[in-house]
Amino acid sequence: MTLKKSNFLKEMSWTQFVERKKETDLVIIPSGAFEVYGYHLPLGTDTLVSVKISEIVADRVNAIIGPTLEVGDSTALEEFPGTMTIKAENFKQYLWDTVKSLEKWGFKKFLFINSHAGNVPIINQIARDLQSNKEIDCAQIDFWRFIKNHCDGIIESGDLAHAHASEAGTSVMMYLYPELCDLDKWVNEPPKTADYFPDIIKYPSFSERTDSGTIGNATLGTKEKGEMLVNRSVNRIVQFLEESWRIKEVIGRR
Repeated sequence: MTLKKSNFLKEMSWTQFVERKKETDLVIIPSGAFEVYGYHLPLGTDTLVSVKISEIVADRVNAIIGPTLEVGDSTALEEFPGTMTIKAENFKQYLWDTVKSLEKWGFKKFLFINSHAGNVPIINQIARDLQSNKEIDCAQIDFWRFIKNHCDGIIESGDLAHAHASEAGTSVMMYLYPELCDLDKWVNEPPKTADYFPDIIKYPSFSERTDSGTIGNATLGTKEKGEMLVNRSVNRIVQFLEESWRIKEVIGRR
């Protein structure tokens, strides 16, 4: 029996890892959150998306996918049932220990594919510290903000398309995980209150903005939009890896 070649470190034996590591020094680290995502999408949406995007990218460039950080700091959403939180200081230490272990085994390029805004500043700090070793390069894809730059001609509802569990997020999930989307329950829910001071950083609870966990019009989501958003995003990430990090795309490896 021939085993399917996997890019996930957790699916490799230690001897398989030794052989695979000879092919790449690029590790992708997915991270997300465990929080409310509307009536119609699963609590693990952020993590599910980051893992799948990591898998697609890794397959194209022969990278290894390291441990997934499934839970982030979702304190602002904790009033909604099922939401879980890892405090920032604990998340940072866990991630630091993870990347130092990977560095020990020879990885030089760390690509963080992250789908939760709360993780962004912590990953930034880790990346800066890692790059104190001049042989190491780090980059982060803040996925839901990243796709805003690649949605022209796809989304219909403006900035709210990229709000929580709205048009863009719903479309991506409909493409990547259609079996987990309960479209009988999706809603069009604008924010409950207007923000007249968007230039000021504020810290409202999520329930002050939405009753359902959706902000925006999820009903505009389609699988076709999701496919276009994913393809554009992945192509852009691969372009970065090819042009900035000189990682060659592998054609027809599987």
